[in-house]
Amino acid sequence: MNSYIPIILASIVSIGFVLLTLVGTHFLGPKRNSKAKNESFECGIDSQGDARFPISVKYFLVAILFVLFDVEVVFFYPYAVNFLDMGWQGFYAVLIFVAFFLCGFYYVLKKGVLDWNK
Repeated sequence: MNSYIPIILASIVSIGFVLLTLVGTHFLGPKRNSKAKNESFECGIDSQGDARFPISVKYFLVAILFVLFDVEVVFFYPYAVNFLDMGWQGFYAVLIFVAFFLCGFYYVLKKGVLDWNK
């Protein structure tokens, strides 16, 4: 239990500092509300028009597919690091993974998601 005392003390000090800072700024800070102060601030540029303009769904599909296939590629790194230790069993596992990967890519191509001319 003695080895946890520094961690407990550090936690108490850090939580106490956060609480003291939040309470102190509430009581010590100025309270001047105005129309200009309560407006939203966007880098000093006045907002123009409506933020809700139509964007093509294909943009979002390509973004989601990029994330999906990018995350799948991350799974190749453990195999690349340990391919000698994994032997033929690891090689066959990666072949199955690549087959699933290519099936998904073929499905995306057949659906026409990456065809921007449609």
